[in-house]
Amino acid sequence: MLALATRVLSPPGARARLSTFIFHRVLRTPDPLLPDEPDAAAFDAMLGWIGSQFQVLDPLEACERLAAGALPARAAAITFDDGYRDNHDVALPLLDKHGMKAAFFIATGFTGGGAMFNDRVIEAVRACRADRLDVSGIGLGVHGLHDDGQRRAAVGSLLTAVKHLEPTRRARAVDGLVQAAGADAPVDLMMGEAQLRQLAARGMRVGGHTRTHPILRVLDDASAQREIAGGRDDLLAITGEAPRLFAYPNGRLGDDFEARHADFVRDAGFGFAFTTHGGVSDIATPPYLLRRFTPWDRTRTRFGARSLVNLARRAA
Repeated sequence: MLALATRVLSPPGARARLSTFIFHRVLRTPDPLLPDEPDAAAFDAMLGWIGSQFQVLDPLEACERLAAGALPARAAAITFDDGYRDNHDVALPLLDKHGMKAAFFIATGFTGGGAMFNDRVIEAVRACRADRLDVSGIGLGVHGLHDDGQRRAAVGSLLTAVKHLEPTRRARAVDGLVQAAGADAPVDLMMGEAQLRQLAARGMRVGGHTRTHPILRVLDDASAQREIAGGRDDLLAITGEAPRLFAYPNGRLGDDFEARHADFVRDAGFGFAFTTHGGVSDIATPPYLLRRFTPWDRTRTRFGARSLVNLARRAA
């Protein structure tokens, strides 16, 4: 039933619509501080649901066929952002199991060590042994840490406070937070070069996501161009292939990047770029403003129904 309704909303050819699913992490087991990230069992089930409702394509092929008006009915693509190690260790075997290809957008500055600012915040809150984290001295307030609920709330509040800061200010703020929590920065969260080469060898697409995952809108143009083109150059050196796909960090036009950044992406040699705006893409959607969405539901019926609702949204 879901597949039939999906075919009606996404027929083949020039009237096709591309549903692109976005993921970040796939955990081995559930994590109380990351309740929105699926574990292996949940992701396995999701791939089964997606495969029963959609025809999953190689993401680059999907983009090229979208532009040419040649998509099959029920077309879909699967993507991952940032470059987490669990994408290789946990998600890749499950993708292979289901016979699906995906695109992995890599922030290359963290390849083989280091961590993005958001993960440093999360792991600092996790590692703090006190029941109260006072970072008012650096303008980040006081946060209760009595239980998992309070820790999740602290993570959300802290990420909101630092996310859109200029990168140098953000790094200083996160450094101060990590120090106040008495935590060490995580060093094993992201894939290394060997894992990226294995993804490419297994037929996955390795795409650009800048070097250090900045909010592009707060950078000057020269810095934004270096981030975009530098990430491309890093991936070319690692995999031997210039990436054709790109995803904007954080990904919302106006909040996180602006129209000129799409020009920078095109000038860097990428053919297609993804946002995090919901909905689907059709032949009229600009190739550097493709849309992505993933239902948050954990039952097949609700997941499929919300996928249909997303598919029915205006595409362009």
